[in-house]
Amino acid sequence: MKLTFLGTGTSCGVPTIGCRCEVCSSSDPHDKRLRCSALLETESTRLLIDCGPDFRQQIMPMPFRKIDGVLITHAHYDHMGGMDDLRPYCQFGEINVYADAVAKRGLLQMLPYCFAEHRYPGVPAIGLHEIRPHESFTIGDISITPFQVMHGKLPILGFRFSHLTTDDGRQTVISVFSADKKQRSGLVYITDMKTIDDAEVPYATGAEVLVVNALRRQKPHHSHQLLNDAVAFAQRVGARQTYLIHPSHEIGLHAEVNRMLPSNIQLAYDGQTVECE
Repeated sequence: MKLTFLGTGTSCGVPTIGCRCEVCSSSDPHDKRLRCSALLETESTRLLIDCGPDFRQQIMPMPFRKIDGVLITHAHYDHMGGMDDLRPYCQFGEINVYADAVAKRGLLQMLPYCFAEHRYPGVPAIGLHEIRPHESFTIGDISITPFQVMHGKLPILGFRFSHLTTDDGRQTVISVFSADKKQRSGLVYITDMKTIDDAEVPYATGAEVLVVNALRRQKPHHSHQLLNDAVAFAQRVGARQTYLIHPSHEIGLHAEVNRMLPSNIQLAYDGQTVECE
């Protein structure tokens, strides 16, 4: 599986409008962050994780081919404000979108014209599927297990991805959950987490690759974890490699922060690609 970080920034993006701090003024392209979104691909399957307001800009450099599924982590604008820009992909067929009950309601409220009985010609054709924590499902050759994390007081979804291989005509999971941190497998994607219940931690344990949010370094936030929280979580679940997303300009310069961090825990950047079994 190949993961491409389409965007790695917080809800305001970086640079932040009107700010002239050293991060917002930086000439390093790694300090330019669009809102969080990612593309997960195998040779036959293509999944979009969140579809924020920067989606059009993010997807333009990518090859134009079918998106097999759109996974929504939660019903906030910076994670689903670009849904209307999926219209060009409807030439491949209906866009299948997967969200929990709260995000599903948010989508129906944000895009009522897509679900009206008599739809305006040209609106996105969306197939909306409700998903629940711990109920695994498959899209193409990727198995997906949603689990729950807390964004302040709002329950939202993280995802565990596993690649499927074909053996004598049958699909077999080749990346599975592993409580043994020495046998790391799969990809875990979490954004906007503040806390996680102990019962949910096994769904993130033993991942080959962990993607998790880190907003800033010091000042506490009511619904996001800080840099030290993210590092502690990565060490708790024993991921081989961790990529930190959703930082604001307050986290500091990309290069300086990465020098402070362990080599297996680093800030991700827009356009970065990661390979994972």
